[in-house]
Amino acid sequence: MGIKVIGTGSYLPPKIITNDDIARSLDTTDEWIFSHTGIHSRHMAGEGETSATMGAKAARLAMEAAGVTNEEIGLIVVATSTPDYNPFPSTACIVQDLLGCTNAGAFDLQAACAGFIYALEQARGFVNFYPDKKAIVIGTEALTRVVDWSDRSSCILFGDGAGAVVLANDELPGAASLKTRAHTLLGADGKGAHFIARSGGCKDSLTINPSTGVPEKAGPILPEMTLQGHDVFAFAVRTLAKVASELCEKLGTRPEELDRVFAHQANARIIEATARRMKLPLEKFWLNLQTTANTSAASIPISLDQAVRAGKLVEGMRIVMVGFGAGLTYGGTYCTWPNL
Repeated sequence: MGIKVIGTGSYLPPKIITNDDIARSLDTTDEWIFSHTGIHSRHMAGEGETSATMGAKAARLAMEAAGVTNEEIGLIVVATSTPDYNPFPSTACIVQDLLGCTNAGAFDLQAACAGFIYALEQARGFVNFYPDKKAIVIGTEALTRVVDWSDRSSCILFGDGAGAVVLANDELPGAASLKTRAHTLLGADGKGAHFIARSGGCKDSLTINPSTGVPEKAGPILPEMTLQGHDVFAFAVRTLAKVASELCEKLGTRPEELDRVFAHQANARIIEATARRMKLPLEKFWLNLQTTANTSAASIPISLDQAVRAGKLVEGMRIVMVGFGAGLTYGGTYCTWPNL
């Protein structure tokens, strides 16, 4: 009873780039990349594939699994750092059109790699107060299109893909908010905003033409990504363990009672360090980045769908979903699957 995930779906583009492929153009090797990241390969969006089209494919699979129709969807929330347009129209509106969900509101949410957790909480609030509606939460990314492929410190980390879940509620409006079957923590640390950043926004003022008093036409400026890996690593390990432990404490349980942890798939070494800090066996952590790399907001919903379809995530399991990302943002949700 109550708010629950009633369907999952995911999509990974068929084109694959291996570490050996990258090594043909950069001074690196498969052995070095894997030893530092746990990644062997990643998927790359092909011609005609975008964050919207990948998100729509994942959402269709989630809707099929849930057995819901287009007309039942009341909200579509898309978490992405690689929207089809910058910054409008929203990718969610394009997804809405692709799915034919004409009764749904739609918006994008940007919380980087923690975006799915943020988006899940937004959708949970929606179906809590509108129990006759269903909501789709999508994490989708085309990160291979924004990395510098001449920078071996960052291009090796990222891949493309999408994951989605459908939420439903069978209680009276507001009733689920009084229950403790699940708990979510959201947070941010803006002091670390420069740890992971991509230029190309609107923070810089335009040059004013002194003779006319109006702005001169700005020339094209290519965005650049900056990544301070050591700082991000330290923040990630500290934060993932802290959030997961605090969630357990809030619900009167202990980390060792968890059946599985779905952590953001940024780097295998981060997840290994988090497991050690939490004193949990690594086997409790879902790991797929060996073949997906870091898919940012898509990594947790992709993992959920893979686990569900493999029979590794079943009803009654106690799980934590936890992520971190640029901003810096972080968030986590404890639930007894599939109840939220």
